Amino acid sequence: MNRADESPVVSARALAKSIAGPSGELAILRDVSLEVMAGESVAILGASGSGKSTLLGLLAGLDGPSAGEVSLAGQSLAALNEDGRARLRAGKVGFVFQSFQLLPGLTALENVMLPLELLGRPADEMARDALARVGLGQRLRHYPHQLSGGEQQRVAIARAFVARPTVLFADEPTGNLDESSGRQVIELLFSLNAEEGAALVLVTHDPALAARCDRRYQLVGGALQT
Repeated sequence: MNRADESPVVSARALAKSIAGPSGELAILRDVSLEVMAGESVAILGASGSGKSTLLGLLAGLDGPSAGEVSLAGQSLAALNEDGRARLRAGKVGFVFQSFQLLPGLTALENVMLPLELLGRPADEMARDALARVGLGQRLRHYPHQLSGGEQQRVAIARAFVARPTVLFADEPTGNLDESSGRQVIELLFSLNAEEGAALVLVTHDPALAARCDRRYQLVGGALQT
């Protein structure tokens, strides 16, 4: 696909993130820049503690950088207050986490309906369709504790895609799954990425999984390498 005339859906410029440590400032990320285009899949590799999840949080506007700038869906996150960033995430961003992060008191259907309800959009039929697409059309009324880990992650994927986001952030999405369930979840993520045209930014420590993405980066010493 020729993307030369397109604008990136995620753009980071000279990002840095430091936190206070026992002996002063501790740099987690240093001078990180990247762009992600519509429909593209990008993997961010790195060892545990390398800053992968921190970078994902900055790109998604869940946290603010110590320096640098992030634009998401054409909007500078620094120009928005917290409410503005939350509205942008609700309409443009989907999330899939290692820990699923389903609400335990809601059924599968209610969990998937939630992003649509927050946007004031008709929810029931779209949520049912999303669950059917991930193979859970018969588990609508089940609560998270009644589902396997793989099924819970598929509910999380349905929730992430139901509002037709511009970009999907996935943070070690198979980290809590057995090998078979993990393969199913990955196939689902890449098929939906292709069908929906949402950019996929995938944090992983698995080189084989990263190799399936259009581009790969490695976080080493807080810096991003190709």
